[in-house]
Amino acid sequence: MVFNTRLLLLVLVLVIRSVDSRPICAESTVRPDMVVFLSDDHTWRDSSVYGSPDISTPNMQRLADAGMTFDQAFVASPSCAPSRAALLTGLYPANNGAEPNHSRPHEGVKKLPTYLQELGYEVASFGKVGHYRQTPEYGFDVAKHFTYHDDVAVGEAIKWLRSRESHKPLCLFVGTNWPHVPWPENFRAIDPASLVVPPNHVDTPTSRQWRAKYMAAIHTMDNELGQVYDAAREVLGDDVFFLHTSDHGAQWPFGKWNLYEDGIRTPMIVSWPGKIEASQRTDALVSWVDVLPTLLEVAGQTPPADIDGRSFLPVALGKRKTHRDFIFTTHSGDGNFNVFPIRSVRTVDGWKYIRNLHPEFRFNSHVTKVRADNDYWQSWVEEATRQDRAKELVQQYQNRPGLSGNLCLPANAGC
Repeated sequence: MVFNTRLLLLVLVLVIRSVDSRPICAESTVRPDMVVFLSDDHTWRDSSVYGSPDISTPNMQRLADAGMTFDQAFVASPSCAPSRAALLTGLYPANNGAEPNHSRPHEGVKKLPTYLQELGYEVASFGKVGHYRQTPEYGFDVAKHFTYHDDVAVGEAIKWLRSRESHKPLCLFVGTNWPHVPWPENFRAIDPASLVVPPNHVDTPTSRQWRAKYMAAIHTMDNELGQVYDAAREVLGDDVFFLHTSDHGAQWPFGKWNLYEDGIRTPMIVSWPGKIEASQRTDALVSWVDVLPTLLEVAGQTPPADIDGRSFLPVALGKRKTHRDFIFTTHSGDGNFNVFPIRSVRTVDGWKYIRNLHPEFRFNSHVTKVRADNDYWQSWVEEATRQDRAKELVQQYQNRPGLSGNLCLPANAGC
């Protein structure tokens, strides 16, 4: 009888050890579903969540009410391809190889879908997630409707989600083209005369009309965000992890293509009911290279140590107040439109150092060259012949010093 008792105890010990030694990726591990909604060319200040007096963004607000709003989120580059490559590799442009716009990461660089697929996820992409036709190269299980302004993408993503039969955990990326140009001609009921012109813009009637178009495009983006948010909770449950952010600022002077705040500072809001406390805001400094490791940690995996990004999940969960001390950003050009390489470092307390590598060049971009997208620029140039502040802004946009350093206050155009 004593022998049988000892044998039984030995068997129990072996069973307990077997259970305790199960790997983290065991099949019994429950991995949460995740949805990432990306807007395109959306300046951080231009939503009611971030204080805009001009545009109500109720769906961004719903997401903010359910989770945490990041007040100091930054991209790694102010142009589409390198910014999205940084998100999907967790590496800065210089390290992943995608530095100029329209460029691709090096072939051997491991990308976000592969990380998640190794954990058993299905990783799907609808709309502009990578850079248009480059999206399939990132290795998504599903990649659809990624051509330029493929405006059916959001609806098709929702349709696919509702009909999905897979039992794998899901990471769904949905990318809208809004508020990327061309902005819609229909302003809705937006009165251009009522808009508050940003302090680093020249106030002209034409500029106000174009700003009304931009606000209408933001309204479309916010509606699409709400549709995806509702579908995600309906299909995947109220406990889905949801992240919304934008790839960089809008195509205004001092915005896209530039390392000023309006070019690289972006909206970022996350929710995860039951994990992230509702209606929180944080000043923690985060970068787009941090999104990949954050999603991996949400999935229950320790992020790799050999990438530039670091998970900000501890901040979202209320376990930490700070994240980074510095943000590094780079712009290297966009074909013949922006032959003007720039580098910058931004500190957590608001100071920024900008290095223009070729200050002898005149800065030209789609803003100054493509009238179909930005017909207001000529009105700025004309106003600069009559008004000192307009002259100062036009000159500051097109003529840059070799280096500058200043405090990044919203009213400071040279920030």
